[in-house]
Amino acid sequence: MAAPGAGDPVNGKSGKAPLAQRIDPTGEKLTPTQLQFRRQAQLAQWQKTLPQRRTRNIVTGLGIGALVLAIYAYTFYSVSQERFLDELEDEAKAARARALERASGH
Repeated sequence: MAAPGAGDPVNGKSGKAPLAQRIDPTGEKLTPTQLQFRRQAQLAQWQKTLPQRRTRNIVTGLGIGALVLAIYAYTFYSVSQERFLDELEDEAKAARARALERASGH
């Protein structure tokens, strides 16, 4: 008796098509013609999905680049907004001036 679903497209008991089984390429001995056909099928499938993959890669790259530029721009903006060091320097100058006035006795 043949394996279930080996030759018939529909299983007689359940009325469903058999599930696809994975083929181990190293376990089965394929002829050179079968190997060439497999390579051609893989190449055709790869070429079919190449434009979609290329578009997706470009969109992803632009998205990551935009994120990097946004972080870089925000960093420059936030650093340019920091005025506390300027305020500390102004206070230090004023304190030095007051200290010089006290020391000179004015």
